[in-house]
Amino acid sequence: MSKHIPEGKKAVVTGLVTALEKKKVVGVLDIRGIPSSQLNVMRRGLRGTAEIVVAKKTLVRIALKSAKARAGDVSKLEPYLTGQPAFIASDLNPFKLFQKLEATKSKAPARGGEIATEDITVRPGDTPFKPGPIVGELQKVGIPAAIDQGKVVIKKEKVLVRAGEAISRELAPVLTKLEIYPVEVGLNLNALVEEGLIYTPKVLKVDVDQILGDVRRGAASSFNLAVYAAYPNEVTIRPILAVASQKAMNLAVNAGVFNKETAKVFVAKANGQMLALASRVKGGLDDELKAKLAGVAPAAAPEVHPGKPADAAEKKEPKAEAVSEDEAASGLSSLFG
Repeated sequence: MSKHIPEGKKAVVTGLVTALEKKKVVGVLDIRGIPSSQLNVMRRGLRGTAEIVVAKKTLVRIALKSAKARAGDVSKLEPYLTGQPAFIASDLNPFKLFQKLEATKSKAPARGGEIATEDITVRPGDTPFKPGPIVGELQKVGIPAAIDQGKVVIKKEKVLVRAGEAISRELAPVLTKLEIYPVEVGLNLNALVEEGLIYTPKVLKVDVDQILGDVRRGAASSFNLAVYAAYPNEVTIRPILAVASQKAMNLAVNAGVFNKETAKVFVAKANGQMLALASRVKGGLDDELKAKLAGVAPAAAPEVHPGKPADAAEKKEPKAEAVSEDEAASGLSSLFG
């Protein structure tokens, strides 16, 4: 440690170096604009997950150069000492740690002078205000307000501040009255180091739900492709056998092959044809057949053309419905969400 550091500050640098050296991931935060009371709440929320150390920028630079951190060359963080810097050290991987930091953020009223991170827009509709001086106050900051049927309304949509522009001190209190809170307060990460690699928020900010959805869709597509291609493994073997069994059954029924499996299909088809024919008979049916007919919906009987005997009429016997691979495998993707 440099000899020119005053004795009173050496303890601070020593504490910083200790924090840097004992964790696998080290980063730099910008805590500018966060009240000390709120910062303490955030620290407590991260207790057991990450440690935050606040110090002057000059002492932080000395600690970065002095530390032999588990995270690697932490001196790479020096260019990211912007705003009001603070250290964060953790054993979480960078992506999980970034998610924890993002969870600390909340919307807050503007005080004026802040830079808008996104467009600040008012939209047409009623406001909670009663007619009075508020109309002029709204109009003064560029909000198209008017009185309509005894209410203060915003007449049309308007962008008040573009992303990257400063929020004026005149506009800030009006936004608060409109319950528009454009300032995001929380622990802003500048960069993290793990195993000597730098991770910035641009890299760490990922949509976890989208990634999981993409993985599920990819897994489902791979699964269906493997089933269609009859590629057997411990996951696909059951649906492949199910598709093969259905195809074999359809082939056997259509070819008129009689066995203990197809017999049920043939008997069911014959029974249906018998009931359809019996439903067209005027009389002479026994009680058992009448009871069966009463329990089924009327079915279409073979059409008899005039001048032709009934047994010569064209018969359209339904074939067993073939099941396509698409149908057999449909719904399998639900295994993966």
